Amino acid sequence: MRRVLKLAMTLIAIAAINVTVLNAQTRNQVRKMEYNSSYNYEVATIAVGVDGTKLIEVWGYGKKAEDATRNAKMNAVACAIFKGFPAAGGGKAAKTPPICSNSNAADEHYDYFEKFFEPGGQYLLYVNMSSDVAPKRIKMDKHYKCGIAVSIAFDELRKELEKQGIARALDAGF
Repeated sequence: MRRVLKLAMTLIAIAAINVTVLNAQTRNQVRKMEYNSSYNYEVATIAVGVDGTKLIEVWGYGKKAEDATRNAKMNAVACAIFKGFPAAGGGKAAKTPPICSNSNAADEHYDYFEKFFEPGGQYLLYVNMSSDVAPKRIKMDKHYKCGIAVSIAFDELRKELEKQGIARALDAGF
């Protein structure tokens, strides 16, 4: 009877460890999908700012309005890296291509981007100005959707990614 009990406890422990590892992998996969999704960004270009900045309006989601605002900042930087910005209405700004032209950049440099986009991470260095008080706040079932205006230091972000070897330099040959 003791052997059966020990065997059962061992199997339960192994199952619990497997579930914990799978949950951690799932969380990492979800974070990766969030910042690399070409469908996740709701962005509108407002204008081109001074000295290599882009002024955009971006939306984010979260359980609290503050979480949605933080998510919007992350989305703004991720959009600059992976997707680019659409043209602004009225000819105020042309379409901006993404900094990383390689569609597999997020996969190839997973460790860098995981650290870069962690809460309070380096991505915040490139958010020069934001309207943290969300001018557009929508309460949905169990979460918020907030839109904020953000100024992104686009040229500085490009230089950092070039320095890391993630993006190709503009003066590099074809």
